[in-house]
Amino acid sequence: MAEKFRVGIIASGRIARMHGSGWRECDRTEIVAIADSHPEALADYAREFQVKKQYLDYREMMEKEDLDIVSVCSWNPQHAEMTIAAAVHKPKAILCEKPMACSLGEAEAMIIACERNGVKLAIGHQRRFYSSWQEARRLIQEGAIGEPRRLWSSVRAGMMNTGTHCIDFQLFVLGDPQAEWVMGSVERKTDHYLFGHRVEDRCCGLIGYPNGVEGFIENEMGTGGGLYQVGATVYGSDGMMDINNNSLKYMVPGKAGWQVFEPTEKNRSGYGSAFTDQAYAVCNWIDGNFDDYPGQARDGKAALEIMMGVYESVRMHERVSLPLQTHANPLDVAVETGVIPVERPGAWDERSFLVRGEAMSWIKSEG
Repeated sequence: MAEKFRVGIIASGRIARMHGSGWRECDRTEIVAIADSHPEALADYAREFQVKKQYLDYREMMEKEDLDIVSVCSWNPQHAEMTIAAAVHKPKAILCEKPMACSLGEAEAMIIACERNGVKLAIGHQRRFYSSWQEARRLIQEGAIGEPRRLWSSVRAGMMNTGTHCIDFQLFVLGDPQAEWVMGSVERKTDHYLFGHRVEDRCCGLIGYPNGVEGFIENEMGTGGGLYQVGATVYGSDGMMDINNNSLKYMVPGKAGWQVFEPTEKNRSGYGSAFTDQAYAVCNWIDGNFDDYPGQARDGKAALEIMMGVYESVRMHERVSLPLQTHANPLDVAVETGVIPVERPGAWDERSFLVRGEAMSWIKSEG
């Protein structure tokens, strides 16, 4: 058997465990090092995944370990910095967790750093490996429901959190087109943060895709009984389909009622085999077995651009044309310039319960 790719993981939280499970179940990879600034978190992860090399400084890990693959599993504001720092050491690939970054400027810097150093950059929209998502894409591309007209996604837990999967699904199922415009609305009365960066209290966005197709994303609007949907309902000229996580049902001409697709994956950790399939795909991408890896940097940037477009539409009070010209995070700019004032002061991060020790945000703990 060929020598296994050496994997190093940055950060040791919940998503790092999902990445770790994927690398562990892939017989082509071995987790050789883990880095986290919190000693207890570091030790717990190393024990669970039997990782011999432990580092409190991820840069030291990059310098001392000859890594083929790096998983960036930190909180969102650290994605760009850590990906760029890892790219300098020229691993064969970097798998950065979603969302790719907190602004288009950061995403573009990540892409430049990886291209400059010959590193393949994948973004952790692992649901692209669901058999249901792939079947939905195939059915739509083959015209099973006619011409797609509208895609509707309704989520909780933040547009930049769960919503990024939904927007990525809309792009994926349509064949990864370039969106043309975005019109958005944002409510942010509190000083709300998620994983260390500003987010909305509620929002919705209308997305213009080519050929008159429209997508819609809503977060925390309470419709559909507070529906938590990771996917979308797709309405076509001759049918419709409903995708939520790894489930797919659809209505097509000539067949009565819902047609239900049975996913092929085993149910592991609530994600089927998505993280393992993602790991194998990264290995195959490194081998040069295909060029069009599903979920690479350009795809992560496309989803991020739409989310930034929702915020920019609110800041500029207009329908925003894409590609987006604003490289900063428009929500940050809107809050800091008073376009979206904080009416109920007091910063709070809804994921602060994940931080160990006394700290209440990643800024102090970096763990």
